[in-house]
Amino acid sequence: MLPELAKIKGIHPGVILKREIKLRGLKNKELADSLEEHAQTIGAILKEKRSINPNLSIKLGHELGVANDYFMILQTSYDVKKAIQINSSTKTPDLAKIRKVLFWDTDFNKINWDTDRKPVLKRIFERGNEIEINEVISFYGRETIMKELKNTTNNFLPSFQENFDKHLLS
Repeated sequence: MLPELAKIKGIHPGVILKREIKLRGLKNKELADSLEEHAQTIGAILKEKRSINPNLSIKLGHELGVANDYFMILQTSYDVKKAIQINSSTKTPDLAKIRKVLFWDTDFNKINWDTDRKPVLKRIFERGNEIEINEVISFYGRETIMKELKNTTNNFLPSFQENFDKHLLS
């Protein structure tokens, strides 16, 4: 039985299809034949290298006993999640103004400046210089920083509170 959409939104439909094929004891070729599709098409979807299109969603829905748009909704949800990840990872502060050495324990090029906001701010306010602090203020905005750091009292270096007060409360 296929899972409820709400529980699996954002997952590539190939993952769900692969699981269902296995549970039903089918082979990729058998499913492809029953759908009148090429086995390579099904294989590419199962490997998450190809998307589900509306016609295939209808065929899969009929074959697997779910709504015709079940796999299309999954595909759309996956595409939206992927777009969000791409958009959020491409927005960065001016990296020429931030020393990589501040993030000695992290791959600087893999920092997601959106999802890693709190640890980035903590590090910059603890160890950053004026230019770096001003750059993150410019990038995130005062309001966002205040909201993100307002309830933080974790063992910060004294320089954190000093820089926080100096740049954001003045």
